Amino acid sequence: MGIVLNQSLKNTIITYAGFGIGAVNTLYLYPIFLGATYYALANYILSVANVIMPLFAIGMQNTLVKFYSQYKTDEEKAQFLSFTVLFPLLLSIPLIFIGFLFFDDILFFVSKKNPIVKDFIWLIPFIGMSMAYFEIFYAWARVHMHSVFGNFIKEVGLRLLSLLALVGVYYKWITIVDFIYITAGIYFLALVVTMAYAFYIKMPSFQIAVPKNVKDILEYTFYIILSGSVANLLLDGDKIMLNQYMVIDNIAYYSIATFIALVISVPSRAMHQIVYPITAKLMHDNKLTELNVLYKKTSINLQVVGGFVMLGIFVNINQLYEIVPKEYSGGILVVFMIGISKYFDLILGNNNAIIFNTKYYRAVLFLGVFLVVVAIGLNAIFIPLYGIMGSAFATLVSITLYSIAKLLFVVKRLHLYPFTKQTLHSLAITFLLFLIFYFWDFPFNPILNILLKSILITVLYVYVNYKFVVSNEINDAINVVLKKIKFL
Repeated sequence: MGIVLNQSLKNTIITYAGFGIGAVNTLYLYPIFLGATYYALANYILSVANVIMPLFAIGMQNTLVKFYSQYKTDEEKAQFLSFTVLFPLLLSIPLIFIGFLFFDDILFFVSKKNPIVKDFIWLIPFIGMSMAYFEIFYAWARVHMHSVFGNFIKEVGLRLLSLLALVGVYYKWITIVDFIYITAGIYFLALVVTMAYAFYIKMPSFQIAVPKNVKDILEYTFYIILSGSVANLLLDGDKIMLNQYMVIDNIAYYSIATFIALVISVPSRAMHQIVYPITAKLMHDNKLTELNVLYKKTSINLQVVGGFVMLGIFVNINQLYEIVPKEYSGGILVVFMIGISKYFDLILGNNNAIIFNTKYYRAVLFLGVFLVVVAIGLNAIFIPLYGIMGSAFATLVSITLYSIAKLLFVVKRLHLYPFTKQTLHSLAITFLLFLIFYFWDFPFNPILNILLKSILITVLYVYVNYKFVVSNEINDAINVVLKKIKFL
């Protein structure tokens, strides 16, 4: 776990720093500087771009990670790297052509409820393509065990540049409309910088060649396109559905709630960057015993860290909503529903990495497609009835069902188990501290209230988890810190 813990720790710090900047943007700058309509518009454009991104990437970011370690010679690796970069570009041409062919129909469909979307529709494929190639070049760096820089660009760089653009709106250096276009430019810049870094790590020797195992690659790629589309639709499909049924401003209100809840998934995102290639290698070498150990470690470590984050959010949520503008304050229940679904997915550890590197992944992917259809159906039913609450409930049900399906698949097919008795200990600690702190508030202003409760929760949570040795790795990390403090 050395390299995993090292890079996971760095990635976690970077990701939380990015979410800290994102919190300033989401909870304050976006609502006040852009207003609900343009904030919702920016969020909608990015959500749709994220959903279509797997089509432009053709799944190559995951394919690169899975197959790269199987090539032994530099010549084979060069051919494969060239293929992963050039093949998506080739297949993007017919996608763009189809988009032009049905442009009027697409335009009518997405803008019939909110006409403001019409003027910015072309930014969606541009950002989607930029996202796709960013992920490909980021995967290029990750297979060489360099996950930190790309994570910094993705989590911190994008949000920091958005913050600067928002400051530009405030000082009237740019207009709100300019901001929407600059956002597209920021994603393109992230692609260029990450590509340069990937080439710095491993200078390519591009060649027009087809890898010898191209049939296996293309078959895997097809299913990864499905998996990426499923995952992104479960993540952002609710915002797309809201645009079809409600005034676009509601996406802004919903986005604040979902951003707060998504902070819970940060530890998983950070660890996944380095665990994925290690899982792929263990699967390829058929080291299932070592993989089972890794599975349990990632599960309990993510549960402890994610449980702490979830606890901090849930017990402070009422005070947190006192800070944001009043029109955004109706999303507390959304935070709970999305947050619980993210927490359950979190405690499955490197479950996704295992599934996508086994020969049985097809069944779960098709189940995922079915659950996306279910999610769309649930959104279509509950959004007209309950608005953003209905969308959150649809997301909770669909993500939970998908997570259960993936867990059962790994347990039944591969006989790998993520949970131990420490899993129950962690759940009990988190739930008990929630009951203690949720109904207890200090009679101060919201920010001071959040600060004091967070300090108390941190001390108690860390102490109790340390005392009961819920995670050996986290205890070891705490011991290292304690030794350094004593030394100082």
